Amino acid sequence: MIRYLIRRVLYAVPIALAVGFVCFMLVQIAPGDPINAIVPADAPGEVVEQVRREYGLDRPLPVQFGIWLMKVVQGDLGRSLATGRTVWSDLSTAIGNTLMLAVAAALLGFTLGCVLGGLAGTFRGSLLDRVAVSAAVAGVSVPHYWLGMVLVVIFSVQLNWLPAMGAGPGGSSDWAWDWEHLQHLVLPAVTLSVIPMGIVTRTVRGIVAEIMNQEFVVALRGKGLTRRGVFLHVVKNAAPNALAVMGLQLGYLMGGSILVETVFSWPGTGLLLNAAIFQRDLPVLQGTILVLAMFFVALNLVVDLVQTALDPRIRRS
Repeated sequence: MIRYLIRRVLYAVPIALAVGFVCFMLVQIAPGDPINAIVPADAPGEVVEQVRREYGLDRPLPVQFGIWLMKVVQGDLGRSLATGRTVWSDLSTAIGNTLMLAVAAALLGFTLGCVLGGLAGTFRGSLLDRVAVSAAVAGVSVPHYWLGMVLVVIFSVQLNWLPAMGAGPGGSSDWAWDWEHLQHLVLPAVTLSVIPMGIVTRTVRGIVAEIMNQEFVVALRGKGLTRRGVFLHVVKNAAPNALAVMGLQLGYLMGGSILVETVFSWPGTGLLLNAAIFQRDLPVLQGTILVLAMFFVALNLVVDLVQTALDPRIRRS
């Protein structure tokens, strides 16, 4: 197991370097000049060139990438061109808020997906199966930003049950573990959980249905094993594949929540990215995208290791 762990970590290193290079280049080739976020439009040309030299934007791209990579390795993501604050000071709070939203959405979506998928796979062709499949199709088909606006209209505007914006009272970005703040988490978490719920439901249904048709399940039933005992064997065999899908979905929840966070003004990485895109704030864009990408790489590594622990056949292969 130790050798497998070391090998997987070594595999992740070149992937992380490639992801960092792609993050750097994608931001660099985007249209627009980041200097416009610092100096006014009518600034003299010599002032513009001086600012460009101060931020190192006058150097060749390979040199800029090398300097940026060395700073990243040391934990320095640079300073925001728009605010002058360090990128990490803004990013640390935003990552915590996004992680909290993603975990809440994952718990809700994965729980519903596993329950609906397990029941649908066990009782194939029944009314419950059709309801679960319909819910899964609806979940992956409905745009989550549109669903978020609908939920705001219903539960915030018409019924006035739940707040629509921010992470705290009055649209505040400060967080506290009390009911007044938890109410702000409900609507964005429900909105963000719909797509993973649909994907996990369809995945678990297919896995459970395939396992239920295998010979060892028939043999277990023939030996008189209880329904609960058969269910535990099915869960054990379905867990590795289902876990892989859920791990990927958690990564997508971390990196794909920009529209949902914008709809609900949730102070996470999505809202931070949205502001950085419009301000052409290169350090914030690069730092945020890199951290989210590294989280995805680390999450894939963790999922691989957990899968191996659950199913030793993966390590042997």
